[in-house]
Amino acid sequence: MNDPLASFAALRTDEGRALLASVRDVEPSQELAVATRLRRDHPAGLVSAALAQARLRQRAVVKFGAADAARMFFTPGGVEQSTRTSVATHRARRLRGLGTDGVRSVADLCCGVGGDAIAFARAGISVLAVDRDPLTCAVARANAEALGLADLIEVREADVTDVDTTPYDAVFVDPARRGGRGRIFDPEAYSPPLSWAVETARKAPRAALKIAPGIPHDVVPEEAEAEWISDGGDVKEAVLWFGTDTPAAHRATLLPGGDSLVSARAAMLPDPAVRPVGRYLYEPDGAVIRAHLVAEVAARVGGGLIDETIAYVTSDTAVSTPYATAYEITDQLPFNVKRLKALLREREVGILTVKKRGSAVEPEELRRKVKPRGAGSATVFLTRVAGAPTMLVGHPR
Repeated sequence: MNDPLASFAALRTDEGRALLASVRDVEPSQELAVATRLRRDHPAGLVSAALAQARLRQRAVVKFGAADAARMFFTPGGVEQSTRTSVATHRARRLRGLGTDGVRSVADLCCGVGGDAIAFARAGISVLAVDRDPLTCAVARANAEALGLADLIEVREADVTDVDTTPYDAVFVDPARRGGRGRIFDPEAYSPPLSWAVETARKAPRAALKIAPGIPHDVVPEEAEAEWISDGGDVKEAVLWFGTDTPAAHRATLLPGGDSLVSARAAMLPDPAVRPVGRYLYEPDGAVIRAHLVAEVAARVGGGLIDETIAYVTSDTAVSTPYATAYEITDQLPFNVKRLKALLREREVGILTVKKRGSAVEPEELRRKVKPRGAGSATVFLTRVAGAPTMLVGHPR
């Protein structure tokens, strides 16, 4: 069964669904034996397609959760490029609340397997989901049906540049950022290019463009709000918003709590001064760093930088903030493995967390050299202080 569309259609038959249910929990080490057994009673191509889909569903759990992933369908690229549900839900709720009457319809351009369309629909927004790939559209349509959202999601196979978006309250664009050689870093090499997405957004009442979090700040349109989103401390994506009440601003949003730090670009604080390491070290969330809002965190904790090129903030005051993790520093040493090993041995540290910023030393390499032993715990920061390679030892506050 070499036709991908035919293989996918076969998975949605009664026989295909029964096969999918039977291989749901098959481990990779069991696949050969299971495939051999199932091929006695089912077409070989269908068995292969079911096992491949089961693997994709297992991979998708981390993004979609076990309940949804078990009912949805995926392509390899669809799993890789889909937004995780927590981030998609945040974005959909925010889009739904824009404007006086809220957004009630959206054109989801480059919809992929439908992860964002599902989040929009669950937020009460009707969705036109567009993709040019026939298999991807078939998968997105099946997912809308599987999750009971077909009445809110229309899937259309088309080139997004040919779609009339004027009937919709908002536009969402998720350009492809992967090519044959991996990730694409040039926004104009996205498919479609960022410039096209921006022009499309400018014509809509409201718009959101999903982009890579490493986007250069100088390509962010002047009127757009740029939001960087982290989930559990990991930066997941950036979004360019058009038609919000905070235009020309930078925002860092931290999930799952939903705390948002926002500053108008014209009012963003200058870089904090470098100062000696104090009693506390603050590690800003990655979204804060990407949004260039470290100075705002430093102002909140009454601190400064340990080095002009390092995004660690230090202060003599303990301040609770969701935008940075605080550590109490007990020792400051010039980089010297033997001295660190002796210190850890003296304090019977066996549980060692190694963090680095501005250091070429790999954490696992350091861990092997110091050989931590004991019941105690500590965190070591490999970094620079005023330009000098330094080790800071402490523990979470």
